[in-house]
Amino acid sequence: MACLAIVRVCTGRLIINTLSGASNVCLKTQESAGCSRMKSVFLSSRAYLHSSPSSPTGGRFSGGARIRHFTALGVVGSACALCAGVAYYYKHQWNFSRPVSTVSAAAIELTGLRKDFNFVADVVEKAAPAVVYIELKERSLFNRRLSATSNGSGFIVRQDGLILTNAHVVANKSTVNIRLYDGREMEGFVLAVDPVSDLCAIRINAKNLSVVKMGNSTTLRAGEWVVAMGSPLALSNTVTCGIVSSVQRRSKELGLHNKDMDYIQTDAVINFGNSGGPLVNLDGEVIGINTMKVTPGISFAIPIDYAKTFLSKVDELIQKGDPKTRAWFGLGKMSDRRRYMGITMLTLSPDLLVELRSRVHDFPDITGGVLVHKLIVGSPAYNAGIQAGDIIVEINGKSTTTSADVYQAVESAELLHVTVLRGNQKRVFDVTTEVIS
Repeated sequence: MACLAIVRVCTGRLIINTLSGASNVCLKTQESAGCSRMKSVFLSSRAYLHSSPSSPTGGRFSGGARIRHFTALGVVGSACALCAGVAYYYKHQWNFSRPVSTVSAAAIELTGLRKDFNFVADVVEKAAPAVVYIELKERSLFNRRLSATSNGSGFIVRQDGLILTNAHVVANKSTVNIRLYDGREMEGFVLAVDPVSDLCAIRINAKNLSVVKMGNSTTLRAGEWVVAMGSPLALSNTVTCGIVSSVQRRSKELGLHNKDMDYIQTDAVINFGNSGGPLVNLDGEVIGINTMKVTPGISFAIPIDYAKTFLSKVDELIQKGDPKTRAWFGLGKMSDRRRYMGITMLTLSPDLLVELRSRVHDFPDITGGVLVHKLIVGSPAYNAGIQAGDIIVEINGKSTTTSADVYQAVESAELLHVTVLRGNQKRVFDVTTEVIS
């Protein structure tokens, strides 16, 4: 089966990737064109599973010229691309800390096929001005200086500065740093958080901003082209494209909090920091919010219709008083007091395991487990040594096959002996849970 690949032409800094199945073919094209510096956008140094925590440690604002990329389209054999990509992925380690240099070039007038078929670039031009970069900072215990600890993405939904993102992007912060498309940086006030639906609203003090156009996720169909936008690896204005794999991936299949939500599954690559960014259709409308990536080709987004309900509650909150004087948490249905481990996780269902084994040749021989997707910096699990990409298989001597098993264990005991698979090695960590209200 053939799939669409995008051959990059370096004319600035806006990066447009490809379908995950063909991304490594494009990487080879990049290298031949002198663009090998971009390859850290695609690949991770994880030993066997590319689990994408949305907020990596050490994200930084990167300056530089505004970016533009134009793409040419080509058709490649997806089987060849996948084999080449997996081989390249497992044989190389990538250093994400290398600086990404920029290239300035004069504007190019598009002609022929490039003019007629650059539909991804057209989508980017419509939506990119409303996409923002979100950064969290912590004050050092030693020199009291603020340093970046994690980052994510978001998008502007109101001209007066209302931003939508994932709840896990902001962690437990009341303020975050925001960088707009035009380079302006300002403080963002966390206005409302729904940890159950993993949604968050942030307010910035700005007016007349570019906003996204809201779409309708109920009309989305499997097979439609979509574009994921965000700031992976602290690289602003990064774009990937793919198709919708499923429009009704039930949350109970994934072991996620909100049992009433149908997630959008896509093969558009969602890298580090993409969480909270928009998933856009070819009309430039936001139809989802990028939430997590399990492995290349398997990513999930929250349907925008759920976010519309959340935003209506946020509007009610704003009408009740000055949003600058309060932050309101808990739009979802959660208990007043609960134990806290500090991870977001994904149940490895039988279907998901089959797909993972088809993509990862040395994937562990297990029948179930819970993938650690992300850890909150400073949380009990983080302090114990658990890492994103670990697979929880046992807690306190009991087999763990679904996220419900983890929830039950966290609620029933203060001290957890957590057995995980890291690669094909078993490790045990002692996690002391905390009670939060």
